[in-house]
Amino acid sequence: MTLTWNESARDGYARAGTLKTAHGDVPTPTFMPVGTAATVKGMTADAVRATGAGIVLGNTYHLMLRPGADRVASFGGLHKLMDWPGPILTDSGGFQVMSLAGLRKLDADGVTFQSHLDGSKHRLTPAISVQIQHKLDATITMVLDECPPFPVTEEQAKSSMEMSMRWAGLSREAFVPRDGYGLFGIVQGSVFPDLRRRSIDALMEIGFEGYALGGLAVGEGQEMMFAMIEATWDHMPADKPRYLMGVGTPDDLLGSIARGIDMFDCVMPTRAGRTGRAFTSRGILNLRNARFADDGKPLDPGCTCLGCQRHVRGYLHHLFRAEEMLGPMLLTWHNLTYYQTLVAGARAAILEGRLDAYSAAVRARWAEGDHDE
Repeated sequence: MTLTWNESARDGYARAGTLKTAHGDVPTPTFMPVGTAATVKGMTADAVRATGAGIVLGNTYHLMLRPGADRVASFGGLHKLMDWPGPILTDSGGFQVMSLAGLRKLDADGVTFQSHLDGSKHRLTPAISVQIQHKLDATITMVLDECPPFPVTEEQAKSSMEMSMRWAGLSREAFVPRDGYGLFGIVQGSVFPDLRRRSIDALMEIGFEGYALGGLAVGEGQEMMFAMIEATWDHMPADKPRYLMGVGTPDDLLGSIARGIDMFDCVMPTRAGRTGRAFTSRGILNLRNARFADDGKPLDPGCTCLGCQRHVRGYLHHLFRAEEMLGPMLLTWHNLTYYQTLVAGARAAILEGRLDAYSAAVRARWAEGDHDE
């Protein structure tokens, strides 16, 4: 039996459910911390678990180059290598390869590219990408696709989408079905609703265990991103998980959950943590700001992370000013905890039929800003 998703409740378009996999069950909506090189930057596996995360993401492009898929397989796969027995989703490598600009050459069958590390040449096709993800022992494998830039003409988006759909079929053929594992198709079509609906139809004809919305959060803006979700919602299978790739801010998550999205990933909380920015119930705070030097309050009262429970804002500020690595580590821990708390709260609200009220209360606290009680 392949990977499945079961719906528990619905509130408007929003859904609460359970993703059932060979490596455990994941309540949805869920946010997946990004572990690009088989690690969530600055975090031990225990720390990631402590944030409440149930599934993490790995990066096929980076792992195929270093340490290499065969080497990962020789160590027992990503789960053992990372000390992460839970589910792991791996992207196909397509987005990173397409971002290489002058270092890659695209053709109808795949892409040839030069490593950004040492200039060595590599070939990535739908079958090769799926085979690499198999060696990594990814619980969820993503099809190889092309993510077109933004802005793009409708004709260019159409050509790109049609090639991605051909690649999706080849990815399906290369995938080895196993109990509790799955392959996700990726909807493309840029900001053109008709192309996205045609993409969904093509993917459904092939058949996948889940469906992702790709090619968004690439510069089109939140309003357009939400419009694309709304344009495709009724065309997507109701009994399959829906994954919005590379998104996003806390407000993006709330808006997308309300529009029926079940799964998210984004580097934003970890990247922000490394640069001194904290996502909190009172909005985004920059801990490098001098106003925090003498602040003896916890970063975000009520947060369960190590930074909030054991340290004060003044200490976090000091760590960043002193360029101590503990600062980025603690703030990364906090940001990931905040994201997990946010989606867990949304799930609880969906189960109780009060998502609108929950989202409104969260946004109202952001709008109030950070100030002394």
